[in-house]
Amino acid sequence: MANDKVAPLGSSENPIKFNDQDFQTLMEECLKSGVLFSDPTFPAEQQSIGMPEDPDPKKAIKWQRPKVLRMPVFVEGMTGTTDICQGQLGNCWLLAALSCLTMHPKLFVKVVPPGQSLSKPYAGIFHFTFWQYGEWVEVVVDDRLPVRQGRLLFSYSHTRNEFWSALVEKAYAKLMGSYGSLKGGNISEGMEDFTGGIAYSIKVSSRTPRVLWRSLTRALFRGSLLSCFIQASNYLDIGKVTGNGLIKGHAYAITDTDKVKKATDEILLLRLRNPWGFIEYRGPWSDKGKEWDDVDKAEKERIELKETEDGEFWISAEDFSSLFDVVELCSVSPDTLVEGNTPASPSSAAPQWTISEHEGLWVPGSSAGGSRKFNQTFWKNPQFELVLKEQDHPDDEDEDDAKQCTVLVELLQKNRRQTGKLNFLYIAYHIYRLQGVCLSRNFFMTNRPVGRSGKYQAQRGVWRKLHLDPGYYTIVVSTYRPNKPGEFFVRIFSKTGNTLGLTPLLSFSSSICVFLPSVLDKDYHLPLETCRELIFGEDTGGRSRLSRKQTETLLSTLRNLQSIFFRFDTDSSGTMSPFELSTALEAVGMQCDGKVVQLLSERFASGELHMPFHGFVSCFTRLRKLFALYESETSQEVKDRGINAVSIWSDMLYYVSKITWTQASF
Repeated sequence: MANDKVAPLGSSENPIKFNDQDFQTLMEECLKSGVLFSDPTFPAEQQSIGMPEDPDPKKAIKWQRPKVLRMPVFVEGMTGTTDICQGQLGNCWLLAALSCLTMHPKLFVKVVPPGQSLSKPYAGIFHFTFWQYGEWVEVVVDDRLPVRQGRLLFSYSHTRNEFWSALVEKAYAKLMGSYGSLKGGNISEGMEDFTGGIAYSIKVSSRTPRVLWRSLTRALFRGSLLSCFIQASNYLDIGKVTGNGLIKGHAYAITDTDKVKKATDEILLLRLRNPWGFIEYRGPWSDKGKEWDDVDKAEKERIELKETEDGEFWISAEDFSSLFDVVELCSVSPDTLVEGNTPASPSSAAPQWTISEHEGLWVPGSSAGGSRKFNQTFWKNPQFELVLKEQDHPDDEDEDDAKQCTVLVELLQKNRRQTGKLNFLYIAYHIYRLQGVCLSRNFFMTNRPVGRSGKYQAQRGVWRKLHLDPGYYTIVVSTYRPNKPGEFFVRIFSKTGNTLGLTPLLSFSSSICVFLPSVLDKDYHLPLETCRELIFGEDTGGRSRLSRKQTETLLSTLRNLQSIFFRFDTDSSGTMSPFELSTALEAVGMQCDGKVVQLLSERFASGELHMPFHGFVSCFTRLRKLFALYESETSQEVKDRGINAVSIWSDMLYYVSKITWTQASF
């Protein structure tokens, strides 16, 4: 029997439809109508360029389809690093990442789905998928590309008639808001969005040339994406070409490593590529270097030495270490972050990892408490509970580490490019040892973290691999300065054998949790089950989390509910009697008779005589959802039978029909 199981929404096999555009549906419509696709959500206009228009009429931008050229193709032969050349846009970071991606076919087809063509069937529509904070997103574009003076304005192929790279760039620009949103960036950002992996950097000077070469060889073998750059001493140095043909502040892809014999010496080499597609290194062991004269012809053919100016070149490990400053890597699995011997084969057994992911917000005046330096507000930052119950297996790590739990925690800030101006916040996280409570200011004044991401950094993501004792921990994520608004994404990898329980404190969803410490009085926190009810009471599209607008509305409701609870808790007991509950429900627009109030009080009092605050919130949430379902019912038979027929409360089928709903003031 065929397996009809649908892949989870947001996976690479079933990506989220960006702007609700379905590629297959749109393509079929265009083929049926005979009209080429024109994307209304990313129009062929200056707003999609995202930069000021040049006043010179000779530099006017036209939008043209590849079909205006002779013999255009989507992919010519095999995809390769020379398919990608940078145009008039400062996005070398993105194109270098794309160059790295072409070296890994299995990863490449996730981003560039196969079967796309500029020949039949052709409808002027293409689609690509990118990883965005725990989900894969499908982006649909038309093939109208910006052209100036007869040449593609941005990315192009070395062959000039191949267009897959230009269309990938357009799709990513659409995802970010415009082409202009791609100016300037860190290559790790592109590598993560092409793979869903974990990006990090190492200083070249931290290792000897031979050790560094071995590390990079191992990383490439394990499927990591690699790049490098020379740090510019100041802004004016960025883009300057050195005497040996290298460019400062410019991202290069590392596409291979190898070694050759020269007489009795073994020369360790790295192959790099300049995304520009031209301007190459001119030092020893470069494409035209005299050092190759003494190397056997067969060796030169084996490593595919080319003398053409295509942006790709070889460089010795010694020269690389003396000329470059930073290497950036992106690992698809935490396994590749473990330094050790290269496995005998790619199929060699490796530790398994589990992952937990959460999103949230920093809101000024509420949950943006700043760094530990701001001790008056640091405790208001979003807090997550991390539960580690089992030690690592002894064969996973060294014997000493096996007594602990290995976790990798990464914090990413979201959607900073879409604001129109790239402006990363300084971010970091801290981990504290304590059992499952929301930590107050007093705790942070007297306790130090047991783990942290490091210094606050103005980049999209920060991460660190940690070895912690089994137990309960709290993760606090923050910006350096308080009251800086932003969205964030947290993901935690844990080895199988560790039980990873990462939940936002006091909430099923970080969309609520990040605000509860500052929204609710310290004596009125909500248990996990109540927060689940709040989430399930909203229309989340099956994704178990709230949008920013939904979160803000729900938090406003919680504030009002707390205010009403305070007002009608006339004896200040912190609980509600049936009489107090009746008057409180009337205040929120619900009128119930005495029997129903008594039943509600018993149902949501958690076994106590009177109802606590979280019971009041649950009661309100259930009633609101129940009546919304009843009002949307179209069956007259059900309507005639009363609200009982759609109730999920088996013990209240009769009594809830006596509740009448009036428009609430929320």
